[in-house]
Amino acid sequence: MIEELKEQYGHLSKGHRRIADYVAENAESAAFLTAAKLGEACGVSESTVVRFAMRLGYDGYGDFQKALADEVKDRLIPPKVNQTMRLKEDPSELMRKVLVRDAQNIVDSIHMVSATSFDTAVDLLKEAPHVYILGIRSCAPLAQYFSYYLGLMRKNVISLSSNNVNELFEQLAWLEQGDAVVGISFPRYSLRTLKAMDYANSRGARLITITDSEYSPMNMYSSCNLWVRSDMITLVDSMVAPMSLINSLIVALYMRDQDRINEYLGRMEEIWDNYQTYASDDLSEPGE
Repeated sequence: MIEELKEQYGHLSKGHRRIADYVAENAESAAFLTAAKLGEACGVSESTVVRFAMRLGYDGYGDFQKALADEVKDRLIPPKVNQTMRLKEDPSELMRKVLVRDAQNIVDSIHMVSATSFDTAVDLLKEAPHVYILGIRSCAPLAQYFSYYLGLMRKNVISLSSNNVNELFEQLAWLEQGDAVVGISFPRYSLRTLKAMDYANSRGARLITITDSEYSPMNMYSSCNLWVRSDMITLVDSMVAPMSLINSLIVALYMRDQDRINEYLGRMEEIWDNYQTYASDDLSEPGE
């Protein structure tokens, strides 16, 4: 793409040249910007950015951004490493292959998550009276991790966990209209999670899904869908991208409510110190 920009540079308008210059110099960051943000960075309008993408032969800004992302991904993951993914398994290369696949899932996921849906999810996590978080089987650790950190930032966070449907619905019995329910599920999708999301929808709850694509059945119950890659590596699902997304939600929530959260965390630090929750440098000798 950079070579294409150089070839067409002399035929571009002044505004389009500013965009081309920015993209050529900041490809890694530009690939992750919306049309509005890219325009802001270049000092042009969002519509100018869209016309720039179409001037280069793309159907719209989304196609241009995807092409740029693919080029950036090739820089981040060298062709030699990509090639190892297609070769016959070599035990000496196994760790490298797994790490590369996880990294590739994160890069791909950057362009899958809707900025609007992400902002809506953060608003719900901040404002909902109660937040229920559900992940079953391989998604259970994600739900527990999310519940723990969200519980440090606000009250009324309920981690749903159960080995059967009846117990799951018992934990949802107090669910009220306006509460938020976060459902996490990836192929093969958990039927229990789907049933719980269906019930939460019938109760008027606001639903957030963390799943793998627009084709996921989880999307049937929610208008706030966050999609990330979880491509399978032999026996296991890759949960690195979902975990990174959860970290992003936690950080975004903290940034929106720093003063209140810092005040609460200060109280928690006192509790942890007073009751020796964590180890310190000057541990007591045995018998003390």
